[in-house]
Amino acid sequence: MLGYPVAFTLAGCSLLFAGIGVLLGAFDPNLLLAYPDRLYGTMTNTTLMAVPLFIFMGVMLERSKIAEELLERMSHACSRFPAGLGLSVVLVGVLMAASTGIVGATVVTMGLMSLPTMLKRNYSPELAAGTICATGTLGQIIPPSIALVLLGDVLSSAYQQAQLNLGVFNAAPVSVGDLFLGAIVPGLLLVSLYIGYLLFVGIFNPQQAPAFKDQEAVSVQQLLISIAPPILLILLVLGSIMAGVATPTEAAGVGALAALILALIKRQLSWATLQSVVQSTTRVTAMVFAILLGASLFSLVFQGLGGDHLVAAFFESLPGGAFTAMLVVMVAIFLLGFILDFIEITFVVIPIVGPILLGLGIDPVWLGIMIAINLQTSFLTPPFGFALFYLRGVAPDSVSTLAIYRGVLPFIVLQLFTLILLSFWPALATWLPQNL
Repeated sequence: MLGYPVAFTLAGCSLLFAGIGVLLGAFDPNLLLAYPDRLYGTMTNTTLMAVPLFIFMGVMLERSKIAEELLERMSHACSRFPAGLGLSVVLVGVLMAASTGIVGATVVTMGLMSLPTMLKRNYSPELAAGTICATGTLGQIIPPSIALVLLGDVLSSAYQQAQLNLGVFNAAPVSVGDLFLGAIVPGLLLVSLYIGYLLFVGIFNPQQAPAFKDQEAVSVQQLLISIAPPILLILLVLGSIMAGVATPTEAAGVGALAALILALIKRQLSWATLQSVVQSTTRVTAMVFAILLGASLFSLVFQGLGGDHLVAAFFESLPGGAFTAMLVVMVAIFLLGFILDFIEITFVVIPIVGPILLGLGIDPVWLGIMIAINLQTSFLTPPFGFALFYLRGVAPDSVSTLAIYRGVLPFIVLQLFTLILLSFWPALATWLPQNL
């Protein structure tokens, strides 16, 4: 709350409480000797190597102007439909989310590109802002998502720990690829709900999303030329993972190289652009890994002070078993999403509650998708949702903060509906990983 970097806050507070624990005889200082091993494990973690590669891919695509050209042509193609411009924003946002996997980048990019156009065509500020914010957060759930890469790595460790606690030593591992597959159906369901809502508004409340008869015709060939690059990229990354010919890390390398080639083909690649992309990638990657190292020390000290046993005892005392435990964790993560980024929540909260929930028999893929959609919802929820602040930073003064808050409410309802569906039918997330 004071603005001090999260990574150093986690590490500093952990060392402070470790010192207090040593003085009170409640903490064994020898436990800190395990920290260098944890650092080495992080440095040599092949799954986490996908993070800088996916970030590079996303930033390169953002700089190569692919999204701008795609939005322009998609808006012309969708102009004949009710709320056509809104539909084009959602469709382009989906491709951006699947191509970049970075929530902030998608919200800011879509806000700069599409919000002025939507306002110019007399869309209500609420609907325009809500559509952009909701579409921007799809990068949280639609693979390849940075959030799913980090969640997959943490859940894999938590699942192994839970199985060891149960005396199972040969449990099948949970991979990032499983989470990618599990996210496909819920992600497409969410997109379908967004499109359905916009069509409903366009048909029954057209003054909020006026029809626009576009005079500029777009040929099928022009549209395909615009859609082909991001679609090809998605097929390269997800297709190689689903076909089993590449791990997520290898697929991320392919995606990064493909993004570089696309920028070259589009004649958007220069030495200055490459330098900017590499610097941006380095900054974001350094931030992610700094938080991971701080959170690793936090969880070590937390366990050394007996915090994991206290949490386990609390969950065991709850009536209702796994259902109540899951409900409590989902509410806690939703509230934490107001003030913490998904990276902090993934590295701090999941290692604590993950082994306990998975030890109660909860499916790890289903748990990961539920957490991802939950965080996506919290990023949209006023007054602290991250996506709202991202858009506020690039929106004109004519769009009030209250209009942004009002605009996201219907999309929050749709996301909560998706969470409820997923809680009643876990197969929406687990069927694909189990059958592919």
